Amino acid sequence: MMTLANGPLRVDLKLIAEMVEPGARVLDVGCGEGALLDWLGRNRGVDGRGIELSMEGVSAGVGHGLSVIQGDADTDLKDYPSGAFDYVILSQTLQATHEPRKVLENMLRIGRHAIVSFPNFGHWRVRAHLLFRGTMPVTDTLTYQWYDTPNIHFCTIRDFLGLCDALNVRVDKAIALDRDGRVLPLPRAAGIANLFADQALFVLSRET
Repeated sequence: MMTLANGPLRVDLKLIAEMVEPGARVLDVGCGEGALLDWLGRNRGVDGRGIELSMEGVSAGVGHGLSVIQGDADTDLKDYPSGAFDYVILSQTLQATHEPRKVLENMLRIGRHAIVSFPNFGHWRVRAHLLFRGTMPVTDTLTYQWYDTPNIHFCTIRDFLGLCDALNVRVDKAIALDRDGRVLPLPRAAGIANLFADQALFVLSRET
């Protein structure tokens, strides 16, 4: 298990870390306290930057010696120059943005690759919960009650692939994870993965 000074990396962050090339220029959007940036800096030698909405996260990241500033994915990505990064990462945050489409467009404008992970609202347990209980589900990846959640744009794997098609985005790699962090096959049709994956991770680039 990959470990940091302040604990283990979350399973999706572990997979993301393995995808980033050594020495790359990286922007981590919604970086929290900077766990991924810290690991990438120490193990991949990346030139890492982070933006984080909460001042607590920014303070913690800066306290760890990381280059983290306060910022909002919805409003601040437009200020970055095109092609400034090799990888722009958005982990478990897309569903909390106000304009996911614009966020993804800006990620692919300022980075050669965008890496996105998100909870899959199409999981069968989520569907069953809505069907039989009639209430919004709380799961390992959707941990908030409906009245205090920061998540405002839930999506399924199929929804996300539809957005990629609409934006003419190339899917370079797709990984689905079950609730225990095991990797599931994720074919382009995404039928089985959309039903059984707890979360998904995509590496994207612009069609040339």
